[in-house]
Amino acid sequence: QKQKQKEKIERQKREGTYMTKAQKAKAAQARQRLEAMVAAGMLPPDALQEKKKKPVYGNKKKQQQEDKATEEEEEAKPVEEVKKEEPKPAEPEPEPEPKKEEPKKEEEPEKKDDDDDESGGNWDDDSDSGDEWDASSDDGSDAGGKKVDVLAERLRQVSGNLDSDDDEDLVEAEKRKEQERLRQLGLQRAERERIEEEKRQQLLAEEEEANRQDMMKAQKREEGRRKREEQEKANLAARSRDDLRCPIVVIMGHVDTGKTKLLDKIRKTNVQGGEAGGITQQIGATFFEKKTLETQTSKLNKTEKFDINVPGMLVIDTPGHESFTNLRSRGSSLCDVAILVVDLMHGLEQQTIESLNMLRQKGTPFVVALNKVDRCYAWKTCADSPIRDALKEQPEGTMSEFRSRTTDAKVQLQEQGVNSNLYWEMGDDDWINSDFVPLVPTSAVTGEGVQDILLLLCQMAQRKLWKQIMWCANLQCTVLEVKQIDGLGTTVDVLVVNGYLREGDKAVFCTLDGPIVTEIRGLLTPPPSREMRIKADYIHHKEVKGALGVKLIGNNLEKVMAGTPVMVVGPDDEEEDIKAEVMSDLTRIQDKLSTDKKGVMVQASTLGALEALLQFLREETKPPIPVSSVGIGAITKRAVTQISIMNGKGCPEYATILAFDVNVEREARDHANEMGVRIFTADIIYHLFDQFTRFMEELAEKRRADAAAVAVFPSICRILPQHVFNQKDPIIVGMEVVEGILKVGTPLCIPALGGLHVGKVISIESNGREQETAKKGANVAVKIANESNPNIMYGRQFDATHSLYSTLTRASIDALKANFKDKLENEDWRLVVKLKKVFNII
Repeated sequence: QKQKQKEKIERQKREGTYMTKAQKAKAAQARQRLEAMVAAGMLPPDALQEKKKKPVYGNKKKQQQEDKATEEEEEAKPVEEVKKEEPKPAEPEPEPEPKKEEPKKEEEPEKKDDDDDESGGNWDDDSDSGDEWDASSDDGSDAGGKKVDVLAERLRQVSGNLDSDDDEDLVEAEKRKEQERLRQLGLQRAERERIEEEKRQQLLAEEEEANRQDMMKAQKREEGRRKREEQEKANLAARSRDDLRCPIVVIMGHVDTGKTKLLDKIRKTNVQGGEAGGITQQIGATFFEKKTLETQTSKLNKTEKFDINVPGMLVIDTPGHESFTNLRSRGSSLCDVAILVVDLMHGLEQQTIESLNMLRQKGTPFVVALNKVDRCYAWKTCADSPIRDALKEQPEGTMSEFRSRTTDAKVQLQEQGVNSNLYWEMGDDDWINSDFVPLVPTSAVTGEGVQDILLLLCQMAQRKLWKQIMWCANLQCTVLEVKQIDGLGTTVDVLVVNGYLREGDKAVFCTLDGPIVTEIRGLLTPPPSREMRIKADYIHHKEVKGALGVKLIGNNLEKVMAGTPVMVVGPDDEEEDIKAEVMSDLTRIQDKLSTDKKGVMVQASTLGALEALLQFLREETKPPIPVSSVGIGAITKRAVTQISIMNGKGCPEYATILAFDVNVEREARDHANEMGVRIFTADIIYHLFDQFTRFMEELAEKRRADAAAVAVFPSICRILPQHVFNQKDPIIVGMEVVEGILKVGTPLCIPALGGLHVGKVISIESNGREQETAKKGANVAVKIANESNPNIMYGRQFDATHSLYSTLTRASIDALKANFKDKLENEDWRLVVKLKKVFNII
């Protein structure tokens, strides 16, 4: 039905008779108004007739002539009357009127709906107007109620026709739908814009408020910084030469030069025996009281007569191994004076030179201890005596060797740009005011020279460094280590250089996640002359004064970074200012802890050891070992699960945990066996690296064995015609390797003969001995088998004029790159590129 309506509308548009529903309604209403006005006598009847088209009657007559003969007479009468009375054409139709009256109600809607024929519509209009004309001519005086009734009836019919019009214009309907849709979209867009504008205004208001708050914070921070700097200046001005702090001494040198042993001799302890392999793995801080110094130097002081005024001495034993550069630099940045330990038997070594350069770069005064003097031939032991007294007891041969080795050490130091001399051969003014470095021969085993070095350090501190070691109220505190202690939780070993630390202070620490503020719940120190690393009964303090090594107890200390400053928020300080100051050095340390997407997990006991291990793995191993995650403390089941994802990433070799000086929980070890995770543990970084390197080599060897069937080494060979031993399968011929590497298992072909497959190398012999490979220039006997074509024969399909090539494929080249990269030289790789063109490999 709809399709018919569409076709009708299209036809009416072409004929020019199409009217929309609105146009129809408008025309009908205009017609009704005109008829009403004529019926009321307001207009002459001609007004209505003028609107009609004359062809109406012609059409009517034509239609009626086609009817039956009986109806012609009825139609002739009104035609004659129309000719007589032209102004009243519709009056003479008394009989057809009742006939057309009834169908009019049914046909009129159809004609109005369909608009089928223009003449039909005019005929209806004509008959209607005729009815009204009859009414007006018959009852002209009654212009009141009857005419109103006719008008009302007419309006009701028109409105009924309009309501029942189901031939609605589809185009107009679509237009209205589209207009409604666009209107709704416009409303939605306006609503969105209103909401966005509200949000924008809200964000602007919030941003302004945030900027205002930031400005207020910045002002407060700036005010706090200004007050803090003024207070620091006042504290610096209040320093006095009579109030000296402990000088901080750092012991530096190469591995196994006797640094810790020397400290043990002074302390009368044995830390060295408790360290793995006798190698210092962490920074240890030891405090020597004034009484200890006086006791140790009593024998020497009888002749020197030097008054010790310093309240004590704080000694840091720095690891000497090259992987602990960060700990060493941290130690040297803290120290006032250094002891550079040199092995008298070996002279300057790699780490000794590095430590020397570091000290000179930082401008730190230092003393050189020529250790292991007791290793001189026929040395007579004089336990714990001054070195000059011990040398007097030595025979001439021993003294000769001592002088020779001392001269060698002086020459090596001069090569590094350092002038030096034995300290007793230098006048007091000489070594205090010049650039000469004093040499002190010592023995960490028997104790000779230990008194000399202690007294020398005290003299340097009081005479040369007194301005530097004047005690100041400004807190100067640095984190040395972060460590888990049973019963205490996470503790922080700090070095208090200046100022006070009190229990209950609000301390600010630096972490990777930003500054943390925590209350100091406890201040612990080891007994005097004991290292902080040694497990002993700690002494609790309410207050400590620098310089001193202290163990802090507090909350949320797990992520504190070693090597960062510690500051205390005072009553007049601004907390934000203190936080900003503490975080200023974080960027430098963050670079060291950055991790890779694929790599092993590194777990260490302390943050310092973790930094050292990361530096060792990334910078000093060839090739560097990637690290994907790091951790501190014992290895847990969670850590095993975290690193096991490397198996899913296709890197099973990196599903490994390198554990340095930490315990492995039993549950974690069982879980590691289930998940295919390897855990390497060691107390010395050397051993940890060796274990992992050995594992990687074994894994690489296994992969090579698996890839051997796929990987094909590039080679070009020439058959020696005078050495053909067997022409049929297996073909045995003498060959010269022109280029590349010929390997057992290599498939050979002849590209010149359309890639003829000759066979696979079964064995290679040279001088009667079997071998796996033959390199460029070698003449060897080769056995070739061809399982797919055993009928191939030398002299028939090919001969000595054809060169044999290794059959390379994309898969074989990829296998070479992945597993045999180190087995091929640059020349061999160039041959691979050449063969790619021969075999058209992309």
